[in-house]
Amino acid sequence: MIPRYTRPEMASIWEPQTRFKIWFEIEAHAADALAELGTIPKEAAKTVWAKAKDATFDVARIDEIERETKHDVIAFLTHLAEIVGPEARFVHQGMTSSDVLDTCLNVQLTRAADLLLADLDKVLAALKKRAFEHKMTPTIGRSHGIHAEPVTFGLKLAYAYAEFSRAKERLIAARKEVATCAISGAVGTFAQIDPRVEAHVAKAMGLVPEPISTQVIPRDRHAMYFSTLGVIASSIERIAVEIRHMQRTEVLEAEEFFSEGQKGSSAMPHKRNPVLSENLTGLSRMVRAYVTPALENVVLWHERDISHSSAERMMGPDATVTLDFALVRLAGLIDKLLVYPANMQKNLDRLGGLVHSQRVLLALTQKGASREDAYKLVQRNAMPVWRGEGDFLQLLKKDAEVKKYLSDAEIEEQFDLGYHLKHVDTIFKRVFGKL
Repeated sequence: MIPRYTRPEMASIWEPQTRFKIWFEIEAHAADALAELGTIPKEAAKTVWAKAKDATFDVARIDEIERETKHDVIAFLTHLAEIVGPEARFVHQGMTSSDVLDTCLNVQLTRAADLLLADLDKVLAALKKRAFEHKMTPTIGRSHGIHAEPVTFGLKLAYAYAEFSRAKERLIAARKEVATCAISGAVGTFAQIDPRVEAHVAKAMGLVPEPISTQVIPRDRHAMYFSTLGVIASSIERIAVEIRHMQRTEVLEAEEFFSEGQKGSSAMPHKRNPVLSENLTGLSRMVRAYVTPALENVVLWHERDISHSSAERMMGPDATVTLDFALVRLAGLIDKLLVYPANMQKNLDRLGGLVHSQRVLLALTQKGASREDAYKLVQRNAMPVWRGEGDFLQLLKKDAEVKKYLSDAEIEEQFDLGYHLKHVDTIFKRVFGKL
């Protein structure tokens, strides 16, 4: 975790103290279930809770023990015994390390998902607010980076709203998929521990029992989780790149908010750079970088190995912390985004009416011209305008072959900007529901 890109709410989920607290709760809840089954004394389970429930675990001490044992869970259990006393011998009965580690990881991932879902709600709220604000603000749509036909800036934001709505649905599904618990013992057979212990721990930790584990919880669940984070990161970058383009000096249709006292360049005082959007592009790359190891972690030797462990110790905190920061940054960026409708209109008019070429093409076909002939007529009048040699509307009016099919009034009718926006309400209803 890099402090520069870390919010404390998400970071706290991955702190050692939090992890050991979760480990303790898993062990203590298992002890409760074992006591109810008569496997260990009930007083022993009560003592475990009484002596360690409010304890602050000594991270340095656990690390010291691990340097000798070379085993993190044994180091924790040894330290727990120092706190609990003789009754600690009843802790971890019939369990294996993965029961603690995997269940803990899934608790952390579900808590992280809850924060990320709240972040997505912030992004969605900002996008919806600005989409309705600019619902009918005309701007140019681009394909291949080239002027195509008119859209509205509200539609651009509505595209993003729909995309992040899908992201939220995917993350809800990924959270549900990863929210499982395994307390099944060595190689997952329950030979040394009753399945009812797993059910008890799962309920207490807000999880559901893993239907079948091999000593580890199957990593296809985690692969789906981190893949979902990667897709969300790509959605963040998509809108960030759009903003970066719109802020280019030659375009300047929208711009990141520039605060009082902010500096854009150490050398050039005039600079106002899209630094937040560029930052989001970089952060998105890092989140996606963890998708491949998550997919590769699905493949383990036999009932278990720990080839996944080192990767997960990095990817769990880093991917969730980075995406959390990026989503919150994106919500603020959208909320404060400066929008310049006059520049949008200027860019719309920049090609002298060429954005209406398809309407003219279709009008010619409807008046009897073949599509091939209509295309040639429109294109031969469009290319001089592309080179800056005239006005599209006037050239069409002077073209005798075009005039065989269309009157001046009919040609002018094809240059109505409002025609392109007539279904904006329909699209908004599809995206946002009843208006």
